Amino acid sequence: MTSEAHAKRKAIVEALMDLASRRRWSEIEIKDIAQAANVSLAEFSDAFPSKGAVLGAFSRQIDRTVLEGTTDELAKEPPRDRIFDVMMRRLDALAPYKPALRRIAKELRFDPLSLAALSRAAINSQRFMLSAANISTEGPLGALKLQGAALVFAKTLDTWLHDDDPSQAKTMARLDKELRRGERMLERADDCRRLTAPFRAFGRAVIESCGPHRRRGRTKDGEAENPAATI
Repeated sequence: MTSEAHAKRKAIVEALMDLASRRRWSEIEIKDIAQAANVSLAEFSDAFPSKGAVLGAFSRQIDRTVLEGTTDELAKEPPRDRIFDVMMRRLDALAPYKPALRRIAKELRFDPLSLAALSRAAINSQRFMLSAANISTEGPLGALKLQGAALVFAKTLDTWLHDDDPSQAKTMARLDKELRRGERMLERADDCRRLTAPFRAFGRAVIESCGPHRRRGRTKDGEAENPAATI
């Protein structure tokens, strides 16, 4: 992407957030965003396919701000403390856009296309946020960690949007509560995974012992077998 294209994308993002701070989400048209960003509709189309996609780019812009500010200062701290720090820094990066986010949050549930685009961006954002906190998202529990982190942040964001106290006491309390809840959920999931490991291994062994011709649901004579027999 050229520097000019990057500048236009950023201008579109900033234009949308500025408009959203003063107008209802449903009242903002693509042509309004293009005009505010001083780009043509063709240039807007080259950059984004929809308003929701612009919100996705805004999310990635916040990702970059958080990631650029990540250091190894908390590397030896417990995982929950590291995640707490990253998520609070994400909220700090969102602070200048709080008026816009308040308005957007009220109406976004009625715009499924934008909501879907933002949901995808949220999961990907948490992949990088957890990485910044040195939390692995690979392995059997990786997807659960991502979904959990996105849910924790969404619930905390809801509190933050209505928390005007400079100390953000309510927000921090909510984040701590949700992280502890998520931690317990992961522990239970991990315990369940370990308990069921022998059964999963047995199931794989049974399937492998059937041989290729049985997995296809045929006997050696070509007669159909009961598919339930391979379970």
